Amino acid sequence: MPKSQTIPSQDRDTHRWQGVHCTLALERPARGVMVLRITGHDVGEFGDAPMRVLERHLTDEGAIALFIDARHTEGATMEVSGAWAHWLGTHRANCTRICMLTGSRFTAITAEFVRRFADLSGIMETYSDAAAFERALAESIALANTPPTRH
Repeated sequence: MPKSQTIPSQDRDTHRWQGVHCTLALERPARGVMVLRITGHDVGEFGDAPMRVLERHLTDEGAIALFIDARHTEGATMEVSGAWAHWLGTHRANCTRICMLTGSRFTAITAEFVRRFADLSGIMETYSDAAAFERALAESIALANTPPTRH
């Protein structure tokens, strides 16, 4: 069984899953903003644990902007990609934005499969430029941390 740990902090919650083939980290840098970082080859060794954590945040926050940093992944199996496509399609109404940074042509093709299968054309953006991805993430965090205006 892969090792999994949840590391809470004052500013965000970080959930980490460490397996034989892959490491996943799910971070909440601001209310309504989630970042999934993937390293290695995702063969599904964590099951639906990351999705269950995301669902808890959807329940607590209503909607999220999801940023997927896959620049250090070697890819995912078709089963894993299909599971994420199904989950994202099911929860697309609760995602204000989905941004995915790809690190290889294979990962970019996988991202396109997920976008089409889950019908995410209007809300999913893919990035090959890490700086542009980081700017989009920083903008979402800044927007989430902006106090609401009173009328």
